[in-house]
Amino acid sequence: MRILQSGAEIGDPLAPYLDVDRSRPRHDCWVTGHMVAGIDGTAARSGRVGALSTAADQELFRRMRQIADVVLVGAETVRRERYGPVRLSEQARAARAQLGRPPIPPVAVVSRSLDLDWSAPLFTRPEARTYVVTCAGADPARIADAEAVATVVVAGDERVDPARALAALAGLGHRVVLCEGGPRWLGELVAAERLDELCLTVTPVIGGDPLPVCVNPPGNDVTPFRLHHAMIEEDGTMFLRYQHRGGQDG
Repeated sequence: MRILQSGAEIGDPLAPYLDVDRSRPRHDCWVTGHMVAGIDGTAARSGRVGALSTAADQELFRRMRQIADVVLVGAETVRRERYGPVRLSEQARAARAQLGRPPIPPVAVVSRSLDLDWSAPLFTRPEARTYVVTCAGADPARIADAEAVATVVVAGDERVDPARALAALAGLGHRVVLCEGGPRWLGELVAAERLDELCLTVTPVIGGDPLPVCVNPPGNDVTPFRLHHAMIEEDGTMFLRYQHRGGQDG
């Protein structure tokens, strides 16, 4: 057992995440969830995660996108957090180029209702064209609106099916998927046995909304994960990296 010591010298906090071998997913692509919670387990405050986040978490959030082929996020999170296009530093762009990746990963928004602001920068000013992942039962008029500003991926009949959505993204060449929430979509991924890795930031605050990091669908079984990495910042922010017990050791 290793004891975490506050104030211990920490190098590049992203290094342990960059070093993970994500080349052998259990299914079509490797799926990493990245979430933040207070120490009471709550995942938002007044519907948004910002009040729970710390400077260290915000820095890791920005830099984690370096590992992704695509950033996957639920529509409710897009609306509440006012998502914009991905931005990466020149250093991160250069590191991606060395691996043969494009400089910026696109965002993929999961939405059955397609109740989204198509005039938002996420759709009008992305460096990488945004995906909208929906189902065949969505309103045809709204699908047409989405197709005007994004690449539409149909994955499911009356609801978005996680396995079909990820298979479609993998088929488009996206082998590492970074899911940034929300809790309900993360629960869908877990229930579908598609979450390979969870990077969880626990910040030293209490008092968020009654919303956990992962909202599991009714009847979902317990899914085992193994802790692979833990780090604590001087301000008490803890970074935890878990991996599905059925996957590689990484």
